[in-house]
Amino acid sequence: MSAKLFEPLTIRGVTLPNRVVIPPMCMYCAEDGHATAFHRTHYGKFAFGGAGLVFVEATGVTRAGRITNGCLGIYDEDHIDSLAPIAQQIGEMGAKSCLQLAHAGRKASTQRAWQGNGPLTQENIDAGDERWTVIAPSAVPFSEGWEMPRAMTRADMDEVIEAFVIGAERALAAGFDMVEIHMAHGYLLQSFLTPLANQRTDEYGGSLENRIRFPLEVALAVRAALPEDVPLFARISATDWIEGGWEPEDSVVLARLLKRAGVDVVDCSSGGNMLHGATNASLQRGPAYQAHFAKMLREEVEVMTQAVGLIRTPELAEQLLQDGTADLIAIGRQALFDPFWAHHAAERLGVTNWDAWPPQYGWWLSKWKRGLASMDEAPLD
Repeated sequence: MSAKLFEPLTIRGVTLPNRVVIPPMCMYCAEDGHATAFHRTHYGKFAFGGAGLVFVEATGVTRAGRITNGCLGIYDEDHIDSLAPIAQQIGEMGAKSCLQLAHAGRKASTQRAWQGNGPLTQENIDAGDERWTVIAPSAVPFSEGWEMPRAMTRADMDEVIEAFVIGAERALAAGFDMVEIHMAHGYLLQSFLTPLANQRTDEYGGSLENRIRFPLEVALAVRAALPEDVPLFARISATDWIEGGWEPEDSVVLARLLKRAGVDVVDCSSGGNMLHGATNASLQRGPAYQAHFAKMLREEVEVMTQAVGLIRTPELAEQLLQDGTADLIAIGRQALFDPFWAHHAAERLGVTNWDAWPPQYGWWLSKWKRGLASMDEAPLD
């Protein structure tokens, strides 16, 4: 039996062994932007687990572009040394690696997720966290009580573009196979896109064409800095889920321009301009609740897309590929629960390949499973 989920996919000069992707998920435990032993273990296990592509979490292209004091950075040459072992380990296990380049904008200088995921408190500062000035397209805070951002000047924009370019170059120097530009979830580039955050009156605000202009400048600059055979992803929020905000039809326009700029895959997420835990009447979370955005862009723009969001079962992942919804399937929280999700999915779909497991595991498991109907029946000894 064949399964599209386990078919290879070539993007420019990189061939993924399968369509299972571990999306970027912030861990908030870097030290001054540097990856730690936790990160090496965390990302290595997903490659061990059979995913074809492993993203490393949002990595700040500037120090002030980090979401929290615990976020990874690529704003210093020394960060290459802490990231390189992660890329190397992912590659040695047969997967491909992607570093997500990010700038948090008006959602920067905040608490780590488990501290409350909100503005820094005096208690956070007393514990050693740094507070910094945040920037955004306009002087509009994310929410009440959050840092008031400074509206960006043209010089600020040029510095951010340069930081993304340098970040991309450092990612390749660290050994990553590709990079993604973070344009989603209310962070800097998405805050230019959405009228909820962008109230500028110059050529970077107002019309849809103007609001797209700066994120597109970043994409063009990063693409120009990458070798021709290196893939470029862009993660977008296909909708804000808020009346008067960014809409799906806006994403069609954006995706078309990103494709023209040399972006190879549009990674389709949504939301990010509401406080964590807030909701909107039009947002109904459920299995693959964002996947229809990936299908829309794939069909209307003819660009490769990545679906993400509550895709938990191998059967659903396979169906999305068979239906032409997306080219890649991102498994996030489910992979945290089961790092070997890809290997287990292959068994469920009838395409188990013991050679795809680490040989130290595959030999034992193949022997263990002989005569058993499924891995669930295998005894623990």
